[in-house]
Amino acid sequence: MITRLEIRDFKSLRNVDLNLGRMNLFVGANASGKSNFFDALRVLQGIGNGFTVSEILDGKPRSATSEVWEGIRGGSAKACFEGQKPSDRFSVTVWGAPDQGFEPLGWKYSVTLVPTFGRVANESLEIRERPVYHSLKKGKRVAGRTHEIHYRQGNVGRQPHLQFESSYPVLTRLRGDDRVTSDHIEETAKIAAELADMQRMDPAPSVLRSYSQAHRIERMGERGENFAALVKTLSEDPATKSAFLDWLRELRPEELDDVATLSGAVGEPLFMLREAGREFPAPVLSDGTLRFAALVAAFFQPDMPRIMTIEEIENGVHASRARALVELLRGRAADEKTQILATTHSPTVLAWLDPEEYATTYFFRRDPDTGEASATPLSEIRNFREVIEKHPIGDLFAEGWMEAAS
Repeated sequence: MITRLEIRDFKSLRNVDLNLGRMNLFVGANASGKSNFFDALRVLQGIGNGFTVSEILDGKPRSATSEVWEGIRGGSAKACFEGQKPSDRFSVTVWGAPDQGFEPLGWKYSVTLVPTFGRVANESLEIRERPVYHSLKKGKRVAGRTHEIHYRQGNVGRQPHLQFESSYPVLTRLRGDDRVTSDHIEETAKIAAELADMQRMDPAPSVLRSYSQAHRIERMGERGENFAALVKTLSEDPATKSAFLDWLRELRPEELDDVATLSGAVGEPLFMLREAGREFPAPVLSDGTLRFAALVAAFFQPDMPRIMTIEEIENGVHASRARALVELLRGRAADEKTQILATTHSPTVLAWLDPEEYATTYFFRRDPDTGEASATPLSEIRNFREVIEKHPIGDLFAEGWMEAAS
């Protein structure tokens, strides 16, 4: 689980430092920086996957060993802060806490990237508050192909300097040097796997309306690829299907009898709903219906990711079902398998938060003069506690009070 994330000079995020929980909500106007925060997480995901800096930022085509990687919005050309005092590099620092089922492994990882050259400028790792490695200082010259680090083996005596190709972050490449201890190889592999195991849920109706290429899967694609195959998998277990159906009924105002799949010419599945005794295959369902069905299915995937990010969680959910939506997020985050980060524009969603969840609900705003985005936990907005005793939180958000107070 990521407990804290600090971002400097990345897109509109000049200096954002947030403590995160199991369930995290991000609110604010369009272009206020919420999606840029998610893009910073995607940079960490690319590092965990072992990609080069250029691949992380600009994308990577399908290969024999990996799927297509889309990179971040805007690519390397738009990765750095461009407002007042623009920068040619950005940094991300992440703190992680032990996850259930793993031995204690608190860690801190920091990396500074220079998009223009596709290079790593600085990088460091601490595990259990002990340094593992850090970059050797070489001034601001980053065009070279070699990245040298000071490695701490943990024994007495002079510690070695190791050299790596500067186009790759070091985190996933320590295993290639025989001077690195087996403990550090194992621990860095766990950290990289945690960063890589993110799922960005942004299901596209055009994808959800299609037949699945697979017949059975345990995790669908980020755009909803193989959604029907996932529903087919969920339906194989009566208890899982029942829970999936219960949540669909909670979140959908229309009568819902069942979910199922139709079969194509070679058995490929297509999603279908049964309502009031009638069958509605995916091509005739609305965008909102398909999207919320895919999101609910995502929370029941047999192969749940460690981290899931969702844009505009309320899309496709009737306003009267906002309470059930919050309970779904809260319940799935509480099982300690998946950390959830979601954006919302819904005042009604905010109205159903518990007071203790204000600390992990963040209001984003962007300064029109400097172009700099900031993020503030609701619990730290000036006079917030006093004001919500007199006014509903949803009204404060809808009327712009948070933007004026933060």
